[in-house]
Amino acid sequence: MKRIVGISIIAAVLTVVLAFVVGQAVSQEEGADTMQILREKIRTDKKLLVSVNMQLTQDEADVFWPVYDTYQGALQDLLDRSIKLIDDYSQHYGDMSDESAARMIDDYLAIEADRQNLREAYLPLFVNALPYKKVFRYYQIENKIHAVVNYELARAIPLAE
Repeated sequence: MKRIVGISIIAAVLTVVLAFVVGQAVSQEEGADTMQILREKIRTDKKLLVSVNMQLTQDEADVFWPVYDTYQGALQDLLDRSIKLIDDYSQHYGDMSDESAARMIDDYLAIEADRQNLREAYLPLFVNALPYKKVFRYYQIENKIHAVVNYELARAIPLAE
């Protein structure tokens, strides 16, 4: 029960921070320094969420965290691409050509394919660091966080012209 409460509190904080970051990134009203500070806050909160829920031994942690940090960098690149795509769509959805829409669909599908390829590429690295049961737990935590991020990104997508 205590772990569920911890997850809920950290997920709520992460949601608020993500909402702010995505909103600011899409509106492009914040400077690069502020965005970097907010990204670091997300990384810190996310790492805390993972740490609380993974219950790693010291030996596991020593091997897991470097892999995690590299993986998070690649995930951040995917998030940046997603935010840029949503920003492009938001700016042009009213006067978008079919060619532009086709390019955006291709970009979206490429981001999703890259996300899946990343999961698959890192699986052996995570399995080298942790037992399968903990790797699966970690992937489920990532899935929950990704759902929160997707929800916040979706809020920035205009639906009417």
